[in-house]
Amino acid sequence: MRGRTRSEHRLGWLLCAPAVVTMAVVTAYPIAYAFWLSLFRYDLRFPEERAFVGLANYASVLTSEVWWRSMVNTLIITIGSVTVELVLGFALALVMHHAVFGRRTVRAAILVPYGIITVVAALAWKFAFDPTTGFVNALLGLDGAWLTERWSAFFVIIATEIWKTTPFMALLLLAGLTLVPEDLLRAARMDGASAMRRFFAITLPLMKPAILVALLFRTLDAFRIFDTVFVQTRGAQDTETVSMVGYNTLVVRLNLGLGSAVSVLIFVCVVLIAVVFVKAFGTSVGGEEGELE
Repeated sequence: MRGRTRSEHRLGWLLCAPAVVTMAVVTAYPIAYAFWLSLFRYDLRFPEERAFVGLANYASVLTSEVWWRSMVNTLIITIGSVTVELVLGFALALVMHHAVFGRRTVRAAILVPYGIITVVAALAWKFAFDPTTGFVNALLGLDGAWLTERWSAFFVIIATEIWKTTPFMALLLLAGLTLVPEDLLRAARMDGASAMRRFFAITLPLMKPAILVALLFRTLDAFRIFDTVFVQTRGAQDTETVSMVGYNTLVVRLNLGLGSAVSVLIFVCVVLIAVVFVKAFGTSVGGEEGELE
């Protein structure tokens, strides 16, 4: 029996080997190479000045006001968009789940914004809030230039993200709703539990794994936001994000050393966010599952 188990484990590793090798080549190698480049003073405009500087590039980034200001901007966009998306996504998921007539049509209509390319969505919202060609000012009776002020620019960026990616959040939460046993909800209804009571006592606890996945995916995606900000403000009005700092350093200024350091730091932040989410939500989910058992 033990020999059979070992052979099955060996077969499992052999079957996984091609995927592991592919992931190592596609993911691990670029990350390792970026870390290696970050240890050098390497500017493509002055290639002859390349020199090993150790962690000096990381010190330069972490002591830079630009990095921390862009980090604050990134957190504002991330927290603002993901929070609203979770609430709206839950509402849309409930609508899609309980739709009696035209369920497929309702789901298709809700998912349309997510199918639009991000650059196109960002341009559409940019033109909508344009003071001369947009309809928002005319609709609200205003005459302000939304993208020329910091907080109003943040509002447009966050609104664009919410409109574009709330359907994705709703889709993940809808998958969680389908896992809630209808018999349990029906029994609670027969016991006299109100709809609000059933939602908070049954539906929400059982959906914690789906909520974790939805929040994790959207938080990581929102933290790496680039295209919406690039299209709408290009980082002006103090709306630069950490991804834009990496782009400006690595691509615009051709500083491979500093740019790679910024990229590695963004990767570290993404890993930390994932660990925090899994530790915070995963522990509570596991604990509740143990109690149910």
